[in-house]
Amino acid sequence: MDTTSGTLDEALERLHATGPEFRGFLANHGPMAVEALVRHGQADAVHRWVDAYAAQLEDVPSARAALTDANWQEALGDPQRVTDWTTYLTRQVAERPWREVLAEWWPRLLPGIAGAATHPVIRVGHAVRTLLEQGEEEPRIAELAHAIGYWAARHTTLPVSVEPRGATPPDAALAGLPRLHGQRLSVVEGLPQLAHTEGWSEAADALRAPRDPEDARDQLTALVRAATHRYLDYGHGDEVLLVHSATAPNAVLRTLPVLPRDLWAPSLAAAWAASAALTSVYSADEPLPALKTGALTPEEVFERAAAHGDAHAIKMTDTALDVASWAADGDDRALAAALRSQELITPGEG
Repeated sequence: MDTTSGTLDEALERLHATGPEFRGFLANHGPMAVEALVRHGQADAVHRWVDAYAAQLEDVPSARAALTDANWQEALGDPQRVTDWTTYLTRQVAERPWREVLAEWWPRLLPGIAGAATHPVIRVGHAVRTLLEQGEEEPRIAELAHAIGYWAARHTTLPVSVEPRGATPPDAALAGLPRLHGQRLSVVEGLPQLAHTEGWSEAADALRAPRDPEDARDQLTALVRAATHRYLDYGHGDEVLLVHSATAPNAVLRTLPVLPRDLWAPSLAAAWAASAALTSVYSADEPLPALKTGALTPEEVFERAAAHGDAHAIKMTDTALDVASWAADGDDRALAAALRSQELITPGEG
């Protein structure tokens, strides 16, 4: 094991001794942030970052009752059972290949992608990327079990249904969504209002239906790019929650390679629904002035994120660097969106 991999595994083991949430509802971003830090060359900063971040975390919640293959449905969406879920999923990945476990649980959990402001699916995406790129060490497999278990415990369906069946590409579809105006809402307060927002369902359904699995993947890629670019101009509507309009679909995109192809189109639909909902509720009405950034490399942009220290800024920058890497000549708007998140988000906010 090299030093970088060892740092990641040590950090994950430390974080697995803490609960997945704190202060009653805030997600523990530690596993996601340390994965991004290690991946982007900031392994030396990981333990200092965890030392500071862990000061606000809480102990693992007490277990309630064992979950089994016969009774898990009764605990779906019950955050009080999160430790029961983690124990159950940890046992599953110990008994079967992790890819098989994920493929089984993905369609069960996908309708509840909005749970905990999409943090669980984002955590899954980081875990899968590590397993695919860095190897299948035990702490990384354990992290996937924690992530899936957290998703099951926070499984929450949107109050509106979305079925892409139009002809509109993701960037135009995001721009065409009705918005809730002049409000500063929590997720719990904001998402239910979509059901009463005139024209929302029609605008969300206008996204073009994918022709095949590859087209679903391409549209998902375009959605991540569009949401990242949009954050540059409208992220001040809610600088933290709008991060997830980009990072949630990117987590789904990262997971596609290990999923059966017949799940790719439903995965696009779920990711679009979550991103569209967050965009409508939290986007500002008017764009910000252009951000003057100067010439910066992706490495320099991430170094700034690591120095900033906030988990949401780190994760937004991580996704923006993905977007920039997809363009042959880079993507200045994506890098600027990362810098915008670092400008808007108060260090230590999330």
